[in-house]
Amino acid sequence: MVIQMNNDYKMPVLLIGNSFKYEVESTLKLFFHTSRFNFIIEDVSPVSLPEGDCAVLTLSESKDKVFLRALVNLNGDSSEKSCELPADADKSTREHELCRLLFHILHNMTGITPPWGLMTGIRPVKKLTELIDQGLDREQMQSILTGKYELAPEKFSLAYATAMNQLPILKMIDPKAVSLYVSIPFCPTRCSYCSFVSHSMKSAVKLMPQYVECLCRELEIIGELIRKYGTRIDTIYFGGGTPTSISAEDIRRIMEAVERSFDLSSVREYSFEAGRPDTITEEKLRVIKDLGATRISVNPQTLNDDVLKVIGRQHSGEDAIKAFELARKLGFNNINTDLIAGLPTESAQSFRNTLDRIIELDPESITVHTLTVKRSAALFADGKSQVDNPAAEMVSYSVKKLMENGYLPYYMYRQKNTVDNLENVGYAKKGFENWYNIFIMDETQTIIGAGCAASTKLVFPGGRIERVHNHKYPYEYINRFDELMEKKSEVETCLQILSGGNV
Repeated sequence: MVIQMNNDYKMPVLLIGNSFKYEVESTLKLFFHTSRFNFIIEDVSPVSLPEGDCAVLTLSESKDKVFLRALVNLNGDSSEKSCELPADADKSTREHELCRLLFHILHNMTGITPPWGLMTGIRPVKKLTELIDQGLDREQMQSILTGKYELAPEKFSLAYATAMNQLPILKMIDPKAVSLYVSIPFCPTRCSYCSFVSHSMKSAVKLMPQYVECLCRELEIIGELIRKYGTRIDTIYFGGGTPTSISAEDIRRIMEAVERSFDLSSVREYSFEAGRPDTITEEKLRVIKDLGATRISVNPQTLNDDVLKVIGRQHSGEDAIKAFELARKLGFNNINTDLIAGLPTESAQSFRNTLDRIIELDPESITVHTLTVKRSAALFADGKSQVDNPAAEMVSYSVKKLMENGYLPYYMYRQKNTVDNLENVGYAKKGFENWYNIFIMDETQTIIGAGCAASTKLVFPGGRIERVHNHKYPYEYINRFDELMEKKSEVETCLQILSGGNV
């Protein structure tokens, strides 16, 4: 169950004596998925509180104690909790305990039990790998995470299994190597649930020649830096949008630019997100295979034709099956399929039928996302329609069914505004885990992004991370290309350090 407020209403949230906005908002979002909040930060308590629904989080301290208090007014009811901490409690502990008070108040008032408890970050598995590195065993880790974060036992088990399947791959990371992300942020149409930066082909087609030219030039510039510092490319990932939205000839031009710009002999994985079945053709698949991609994704999201129409897809479930079978026929032996649990109008039985049919197709990996209703998605305006979404039942079925059929969880991430506070999990047969997905979630390898809306994540020795973002819109990427390339100095600095050089 989800408590849903009017999307036009901003619930007042008073932070008194603290500025813990991010974690407080994340905690509130566990209970009010698509609602918005008006944060007011005060040094001392105001004379009067806002009328109606509101939350008040207060931190005060004396010489030897810290006093925490949370109060919530909701639907005419009021509840509060308080606790004390030693004066030397650090900021992280104060923040966590204040959010814990808020969590318990909202749990009691709404009856909602978030399955991930107080764990609001997008990388739950990373917490486990950190504990594994400390030498803790499973029982100790479960005690810490279910105690501190109040994690449901089944979510701990899923996260633990994911961590254990990642470990052998993480041990093989070359910290001096980098991965490459190539962005083709275009789609034939925008799905109702989509919040990604993507652009319809109808509006972007006139920009395509210039876009491809700039992207190929950026790949060449990155390639020059890679060669200059003796770095190697570890994995390559073409993502979007839907990369197969563009023509076979444009795909060829971009992949040939990759081939010219980088030494591919040491690349351990080359993925291409073929994506929507209505964009997949034999000609495109042949180009993708001939130019070196070893893994592709075919992403139906559901095989239910009625649901596909509701979300704005222009293909049928049968089209998705035919696209998968065509890829198999052409010799692709590492195919992923993406599904979404909780799509509007989809029943639990319909989702089970889709998953069972996908398993029959025998892909090497299956990724199960949970519907996320973000403000930039068309579905956000109809947030109330997700109150009785059976996503939790779907996800529970997917965990059991996939593991029974030899698909093991290997990467996981969570997002704000996800229905029932659930997760996105990649499952794979042994030996078919997608390394790029693991690297980007674990944040232990530099990933260089090329193209419109691409993000570069620079991982420096010692774990410091810096991000460099390309322009968001195609016309901006094209018109300000020279200015954007000047920012490659940050990338060059990182590559110089990774190669062992001094800056």
